[in-house]
Amino acid sequence: MVQKKICLLGSLAVGKTSLVTRFIDSSFPEKYYTTVGVRIEKKALQLGGKEWHLIVWDLAGEDEFLQIRPSYLRGSSGYLLVADGTRRATLDAAMKIQQRVRDTIGDVPFVLMLNKSDLADEWEVGERTIGALSRMGWTWLKTSAKTGAGVEEAFLTLVGKMMEG
Repeated sequence: MVQKKICLLGSLAVGKTSLVTRFIDSSFPEKYYTTVGVRIEKKALQLGGKEWHLIVWDLAGEDEFLQIRPSYLRGSSGYLLVADGTRRATLDAAMKIQQRVRDTIGDVPFVLMLNKSDLADEWEVGERTIGALSRMGWTWLKTSAKTGAGVEEAFLTLVGKMMEG
């Protein structure tokens, strides 16, 4: 059995808790609740011939990463950055968060989740910006906590990156 801690990070209201709920319970909460501090969930899965126990830390959203304690990040094997495709500012914040995380815990694997793909008509994050992320070497996926699109794939992609390291 392999046990790994992963964190979800991003601005307020980008869908972190909904993404965790979709991944853990295969459901979508219709009501919005703000996470205070940290919410911890667990999920077991089989991958690469091994049993993985993921400990998922859903951290409260902070645009400038000021309130997230570095101690929440310690011991993380990887993290999921979450941005809301309908709000470009959340991607800019995610880029700042990624740098702060790197400064705090070093180069650990991460995947960017561009969430709310079900609202594609309202997106402010365009293909040019997404292309720039690819050129920077970032792994990203369009996701929707509401429909489930790309959610499991994003978590499994992160686990795959952790297996490589």
